Amino acid sequence: MSIDFGVFVPQGWRMDLMSIDDPVEQFEAMTRVAREADNGIWDSIWVYDHFHTVPTPTDNTVFESWTISATLARDTKQVNIGQMVNCNGYRQPSLFAKIASTVDVASHGRLYAGFGAGWYEHEWRAYGYGFPETKERMAMFKEATEIIHKMWTEDKPTFEGKYYTIDAPINEPKSHKPGYKIPLWIGGGGPQVTLKLVALYGDACNIGGDVAAEKLEILKGHCDKVGRNYDEITKSSSMTVYPIATGADPVQATEAVRKLYGDISFEDFKYFGTPMEPAQIVERIQKMQADGIDYVINYIPGLAYDSEPMQRYQEEVIPAFR
Repeated sequence: MSIDFGVFVPQGWRMDLMSIDDPVEQFEAMTRVAREADNGIWDSIWVYDHFHTVPTPTDNTVFESWTISATLARDTKQVNIGQMVNCNGYRQPSLFAKIASTVDVASHGRLYAGFGAGWYEHEWRAYGYGFPETKERMAMFKEATEIIHKMWTEDKPTFEGKYYTIDAPINEPKSHKPGYKIPLWIGGGGPQVTLKLVALYGDACNIGGDVAAEKLEILKGHCDKVGRNYDEITKSSSMTVYPIATGADPVQATEAVRKLYGDISFEDFKYFGTPMEPAQIVERIQKMQADGIDYVINYIPGLAYDSEPMQRYQEEVIPAFR
């Protein structure tokens, strides 16, 4: 089983633009990383769908996911572009479907449309969306996923649910070419709702690597029940990692980048990406692969300032799986 690889571009959510003052320069730093990944080695670049930074909300820049997806689609030529993942609560599902259709055309068919139920309560409330209880958010997510699928596969679809209704919307073009369905990447590993939605509508899932074997077994069971070919679904997981040179001291190797994150401690830096040598990264991915993961999406801190860690990854990790 082969592995494909993606990488997040710095958009601010994980405090990765804070040492650049000019918003225009921040945006261009993000774009520069996207262009460097547009090299035939990385299958995809990714962004988050958030408005407030982590681990705590601050006044630092965070660029909006669909806007930057559209601009990155025009600033790159071959790499796929995805969001891990767009929050259902931030846009009506019918609008989500329409936006995705437009971005797929703008990218000439390079969109991976990520979708999830959402979880970051602080930004939900700050932006006026409230914050429904988990059961209600999942019920909304279930209806929304069906609507998105209909918008991409049917002419003038209808749907009447408890939370959402559509009445024969015209969504043209549905994608960059007739008969093409935009790949829907569903984030989360909930066994009763999310993984069943993957089996019904998803082209890919994204689940935690530490529980991959268990979750994928559940997904396979859902696929068997609904008559879906399990093998046609991409099984992805995400890593936060900071590739360092073989034999390098992790504390010293991260000293310069930690200063750009506000001169944080080595332990605090691990939140953004664990320093690992290429061989250690390969070993971790091999474990994920053995559990059934066939796609790894990487967050690498500090790329707005120095792309060397990304280059190390593509030169010393990816070839091990090709």
